[in-house]
Amino acid sequence: MKVRDMKKTNPIGGAGDSRRDAGQERAAGNRRTGDSPIFSARRTWHLLRLCAALAPALHATGVHAADLRAPVRIDADARAGALVAQLTLDEKLDQLLNVAPAVPRLNIPAYNWWTESLHGAMGPVPTTNFPQPIGLAATFDAPLMHDVASAISVEVRALHTLGRQTGRLGRIGTGLDTWSPNINIFRDPRWGRGQETYGEDPHLTAALGVAFIRGMQGPDPDLPHVVATPKHFAVHSGPEPTRHVANVFVSDHDLEDTYLPAFRAAIVDAKAGSIMCAYNRINGQPACGSELLMKQTLRGAWGFQGYVVSDCDAVTDISVHSKYATDPVTAAAVALRAGTDNECNGQTLSGTPGLGERYRAAYRRGLIGMRDIDTALVRLFSARLRNGDLAGLPARQVNAVPVSAIDTPEHRQLALKAATKSLVLLKNDGVLPLKRDARIAVVGPLADATRVLRGNYSSSQSAPPVSVIDGLRATMPDARIRLVPFGASITDGDPVPRTALRTPDGQPGLQAAYFNKSGSAFDKEAVVTRVERGLESRAQELKVVADQHKVVWTGSLVAPESGAYRIGVTGVQGALTVSGKAAVKATAYSKWAEPLQLTEVVLEKGRSYPLRFQTETGVSAVPGIFWKRIARNPMAELKAGTADADAVVAVIGLTSDLEGEELALKIDGFAGGDRTSLDLPKDQRLLLEAARATGKPVVVIAVSGSALDLSWAKANAAAILQAWYPGQSGGQAVADVLAGKSDAGGRLPLTFYRSLADLPPFDDYAMAGRTYRYFRGAPVYPFGHGLSYTSFGYGPLRIEPVDGAPENGVVVTASITNTGRRPGDEVAQLYLTPPAFEGAPRLALRGFQRLSLQPGETRQVSFRLAPRDLSFVTRDGIRQLVPGTYHVSVGAGQPGTGVAGQDAALVIQRADILAP
Repeated sequence: MKVRDMKKTNPIGGAGDSRRDAGQERAAGNRRTGDSPIFSARRTWHLLRLCAALAPALHATGVHAADLRAPVRIDADARAGALVAQLTLDEKLDQLLNVAPAVPRLNIPAYNWWTESLHGAMGPVPTTNFPQPIGLAATFDAPLMHDVASAISVEVRALHTLGRQTGRLGRIGTGLDTWSPNINIFRDPRWGRGQETYGEDPHLTAALGVAFIRGMQGPDPDLPHVVATPKHFAVHSGPEPTRHVANVFVSDHDLEDTYLPAFRAAIVDAKAGSIMCAYNRINGQPACGSELLMKQTLRGAWGFQGYVVSDCDAVTDISVHSKYATDPVTAAAVALRAGTDNECNGQTLSGTPGLGERYRAAYRRGLIGMRDIDTALVRLFSARLRNGDLAGLPARQVNAVPVSAIDTPEHRQLALKAATKSLVLLKNDGVLPLKRDARIAVVGPLADATRVLRGNYSSSQSAPPVSVIDGLRATMPDARIRLVPFGASITDGDPVPRTALRTPDGQPGLQAAYFNKSGSAFDKEAVVTRVERGLESRAQELKVVADQHKVVWTGSLVAPESGAYRIGVTGVQGALTVSGKAAVKATAYSKWAEPLQLTEVVLEKGRSYPLRFQTETGVSAVPGIFWKRIARNPMAELKAGTADADAVVAVIGLTSDLEGEELALKIDGFAGGDRTSLDLPKDQRLLLEAARATGKPVVVIAVSGSALDLSWAKANAAAILQAWYPGQSGGQAVADVLAGKSDAGGRLPLTFYRSLADLPPFDDYAMAGRTYRYFRGAPVYPFGHGLSYTSFGYGPLRIEPVDGAPENGVVVTASITNTGRRPGDEVAQLYLTPPAFEGAPRLALRGFQRLSLQPGETRQVSFRLAPRDLSFVTRDGIRQLVPGTYHVSVGAGQPGTGVAGQDAALVIQRADILAP
């Protein structure tokens, strides 16, 4: 396989950096030399497309090339062009950034392109928090994904309405676009942001990504409810600490086989209206300035008509970190000319002025032209017309979804449904479901945790999640359920509930005073004083509160029981006083992604402990006060608490404070947001061993956003349930499954390896030895694995060619019967095993369907495989039908893993080549 190194093709004279570290050298290997055949193949496709488009213009009549845009898009683009023509240069430059100021003379309101909604709309009011995307992927349920995205879309639009009503348009989270979904491939379990993705498989990721985009945008992609922005285009999956400087080398085979398919589906099939380019360089060129990705692939081969937004500060990285461009002005020009229409710049958070001046300088130096600027702005304003932010397009009414559509009972029920379907039963020796009147000891650092259930990229204002123990108590009222406290842990820290806080006059919560800023000083008199649930700000809901303001909270903390607690705060200054001393003190505002610092204090039940904290505009960390009740002697507590138990439920795992995005953290097992080990934290391993030593059956609930080494649990636990970060209803969903109220029908969207020793180096982007498609070893649990409380059987496969030839596609049909005594969910998975050729995977998922069956019920499932579904990628990156005999398998998991299923042979005779 060969790899293109584009570092010497900088279109504007920047200094390409030929340096690379040892890991990148390993990734490239001996693939650096020579011309890649796929480059010629792709160029041929581009030329064919160009000739087809230009054919009418070749006639002497002067007829222009056929316009492939829909009529409504033509209208929107024309109106956007007329609007752009009226803007001054200063106004144009301001609109190129994620914070686009209002232009009152043209009735253009302020707009902020920065809106997040990976698994719930992030805004200033409580929104519905669905399972983390990796959990949604575990549902293997595309229709459910569509429903979840549709619900999120409603809440994004309602937040836009709230912003309009309160005069807060232009603030983060008020736009009618969203920087979701994350469809990068979770190629390595060490990546901290893998939890944001749909797993390791290109087909699963593509199918769920398409469902999310269609749910978010609505039935007409040319008139989207909310513009979806799949990210991060295109070869991006860690390590987090080097993401701003990394130069990723990827072969033509891996690019076409692994890294591009989900993005192609998002653009070509789902017709996403936007896309986000990544931080890193790919084969020498920055993603946001890549000739190959942005021009040849995205706008060329795929015909993308929407706009491109950069990841935050990715344009700055082009000069500052990657050194691809000589200075920030050239970097801005590189990105704009490549087709990056909108720049997310982190300095907009603090209101730094003059960020558009780099584009002015680039224009004056001749690095960009007015056409480059106008092209970007037409794309942006066209999107705002078509999504209902701007008035003036007859086909689109201005967005008017009411604020009351946020966090509705229907959305909460959907969150519970999604959480339940995300749970994966990895092992069950018969202990589950638990008996109705069982005596259950619930142990582990996450047994009563709530914040962890939200995962990352979740709103701190979302509804308080239900913990596992609270879910069990609600679902199993006849059981005797006991919480066994755990010792201090790196997973500690849940929001202090309103019931444990008191205002100065004794009401639940805290008194919050809002002070506007006049000039350089804050007003002495508060503009609003009200009661909040905790250290939270509702400034965006209050019209009288200015954009520049501070909030001061006063009151006290009241412990519900005596004992040792760990307490900490984020995003504030101030103190909590114990015995006349500042026991918890914050002298400086914490920053985004800064680890939560907890202090151990001893509190008495019913006693009030005074507190006073404040925050102000521009602080990047969200205000919050967190605590955890801990045991001083956890092993003694465990022994006493499990003495009369029938079963021990151990809730263990990680949090998004340990694995996540570019975290300022380096401890045993974790670095910068990534994992450096697949092991559980040591204290949790000791807990499981101690629980097993009691002789009671141990049910392990694993909470994480990535794979854990569960080999010990597989050998010693009675049951294992993988819960991911299941969202606000996660504890209830876990309880429903443990009690047998619901079936656990989820499947693993990634491989659970035994050790990092089984994997290539993290910074090697070559796919050899990675994921179920190319890993040759024995995992603890394979991709696609998952059990049920019932059993299923499969009838023989029927394979029918389309139009008489399998090269045109096939329809695969099978019957599935619930052969057990309980209702249950099955996920029928279709895998293709191709004939042997260089670059071939072991096998590949090409279809899946989730269905619920009653005992004895039989249902047929059909999979329609198009030629692209039957194709594979050759060593040199050519996607084609490979002649030979294929094995088609339909079953409960991968063939050869002992699951129920059927297989059949399929012969392909023609070597048809498919477009990129």
